[in-house]
This record gives sequence, C-alpha cells and structure tokens, in this order.
Amino acid sequence: MIVDTPLGPVRIQGTDSAVTHLAFMAPNTPDDAQAGRMSAPVAEAARQLEAYFAGRRDAFDLPLAPDGTVFQKRVWRTLCEIPNQQTRTYGDIAKMLGQPGASRAVGLANARNPIAVVIPCHRVIGANDRLTGYAGGMTRKIWLLTHEGHRVDASRQRLAR
Repeated sequence: MIVDTPLGPVRIQGTDSAVTHLAFMAPNTPDDAQAGRMSAPVAEAARQLEAYFAGRRDAFDLPLAPDGTVFQKRVWRTLCEIPNQQTRTYGDIAKMLGQPGASRAVGLANARNPIAVVIPCHRVIGANDRLTGYAGGMTRKIWLLTHEGHRVDASRQRLAR
C-alpha cells in the first residue's frame, strides 16, 4: 500500500499478522504493491501513520515483523523504546543492549531498519547532538525530529539545545 505523507510517498508492506516494511519512495515510482489484498496490519499502519503526520499520534501500536539478524532485531526493538521527543546516541543504544562497545554495529543495524518512522531510527543521533545519516535522507530526518518537537540547527546538522 502506498500512503502519501508530507515527506513523500511511503510504501507499507506486511503479512496477515504484521507490518514487515515501511519505506520512503522516490517520486513517480511505479506502485507494484497495490495489486494484492491489503492486510489488517498494513491498513492499521496507514491509519496510524496518517495520525502521526497530522499531529494526533506520537507513538505507534502495531505488530511488527522486520526481517534481520538477531542483533538487528534487538537494536530495532530497543529503538522502539525511545519515547517521542527524545533521542539517543548510538552509544546509548549499545549500552542499553549491554554491549557498550557496539556503537558502530548499532549504527549499521540502524541503517538497515526496514520499518522507517514506526521503528524510530530517526531518533538516533551521534555524539555531541550531531545528526547522522538517515536512509530516508537528512531532510526527512530533520523534518521528523522537528515534527516531534526537537529544535534542529539544520545548517550545522545538530540538535539545538
């Protein structure tokens, strides 16, 4: 299913029991996902995403089934624990996992997050409040953080405290 958002179209995919993918699409990308029947989790993800972008929801309550390694799945579950209007560093996430030396591995897992926005990888920042890469693009990361109430110095690509 394709959902229009303020950040461009988003493709949501899933099974009958869970959302498996949510990704920003390039404009004018053919929609080959519309042909199949829409599962209840995908339809609910679309409703919740619309409410999030409208400012009526700040957290998601969806069954998720991202495909990844055991470590990636642990990272993604931990990302879901970051409350709206808060951020964590890669080092914070590594410590939360009980692996304080794994910040680089956390970054790699973060970059492979298959369920954007819902698994809030945009809330992960570098040390000293630096904004780091985002698979959806830095403009989208800045927009999402601002939408969630953060003050962002876009010219310096860092949170403004």
